[in-house]
Formats: sequence, structure tokens, C-alpha cells
Amino acid sequence: MSILVLVGSLRADSINRQLAHAAIAALPEGVAATIYEGLAELPRYDQDLDGDTPPAQAARLRAAVAAADGVLVVTPEYNGVMPGTIKDAIDWASRPRGESAIAGKPVAVLSASLSPRGGVWARESVLRAVTVAGGRAVELHAGVGSAYEHFSGGELTSPDALAEVGAVVGALVAESAVLAH
Repeated sequence: MSILVLVGSLRADSINRQLAHAAIAALPEGVAATIYEGLAELPRYDQDLDGDTPPAQAARLRAAVAAADGVLVVTPEYNGVMPGTIKDAIDWASRPRGESAIAGKPVAVLSASLSPRGGVWARESVLRAVTVAGGRAVELHAGVGSAYEHFSGGELTSPDALAEVGAVVGALVAESAVLAH
């Protein structure tokens, strides 16, 4: 089984990238995960670009989403919503209509934020966009609020946060396994 991880923050040492690594570490044995590294090069979604030959970056993303059994979105919160990098990834993965790579695909969401709310609005906006795009939003999602208290040396150290992350990735794996059979 394979999980594709989309990290919405493009900063190399972001807390959301650290959260993505914690989520990967929480995956059960036998489940492979790959952080998709091409979001910085992905163009803004533009239907004029999305013809018979979409941009190479969009085609690579679609292929990666299609090949995965499930998708984990790890997102910061920018002004109360997900960043444009994640929105564009969802838009590119949802097209062309009738051939969507994300259609029916289980998608789980995690976020980390310096605010105590843990990126709840960003998670909600991702879940809404994924659902409208035809993906299967995993009901369980989690955020690490006041993240500076829960990370140390680039690692998620809070036992409670680690348990929540484990529960979310466990739900994603369970839903992905059902669809893979």
C-alpha cells in the first residue's frame, strides 16, 4: 500500500513538513509513503493550460495521485484557509472531468500551527475542496496547535499529538485498504 503526502508549506524546515515526517513514522509496517516534492513547481490551476497536453508538473502530480492508495495532506493555515499550493494540487488532481486522479481516493488531513487552534480552518477548507473534487475525505483529522510546545529538534514530541497523528494515519490506511481490494 502507498500513501502520497502533500505538504502545503514549501519551507524546508516548516513545522508542517516535520508533522509529515511524524505521520510517515506512524504508518504501519508495509505501508510506503512518499512526500511529493513538486508542489513548488506546480503552476496555478488554469483551464487554458489544461488541454490535451497539460503542464508536465501537473501530469506528474496526477500520475502520483493516481498511483497512490491514499493521500495525506499536511497543511499550514494561511489567513484562515489552506495555502494556494494545496488548492492548486487538488484542482490539478481533480481534472479533467471524468478522469480525475483524486476521484474516490481517500484523503486525510493534518495541520500544525503556532496558534492554539491547530489550523482547524485550513483543515476544513481542504476537506471541503477534496469532497467537491470527488475525493473521499477521511472523517478523522487532527491539528497540532501551539506547535512550538509540541516539537523539539525537528521532531514531534508530544505523546498526545503523536497519538492523534497515529489515529489519523490509521484511519487513512484503513480506508485505503478497503478501496485497494
